[in-house]
Amino acid sequence: MSSLFEYTPPELDSESFETLLSHKNVEIKTIVSNTLQTPQTFQQSCDEWVVVLQGCAKIEMDGIIHKLKKGESLFIEANREHRLLKTKKIVIWLAVYIR
Repeated sequence: MSSLFEYTPPELDSESFETLLSHKNVEIKTIVSNTLQTPQTFQQSCDEWVVVLQGCAKIEMDGIIHKLKKGESLFIEANREHRLLKTKKIVIWLAVYIR
């Protein structure tokens, strides 16, 4: 990928992931979500920090709904269950995973 904003959109109600960097205990990925309407539950074994580069999304964690828009970020501790409730159209994320 030459630009974070050059991508092929995944099918509706799905996501695509691309690893940009994997070094020692850090992995950086771009995630493209396309109009998610089916909630998705995640629980990673590593810490995760995400920032929305384009679009907006709703994530539920510990009963709190976080509405993220362009430029906003969220830190998710390892083993913490969280649900991506929905996205509005295309959302481009930058995700940093720390092991």
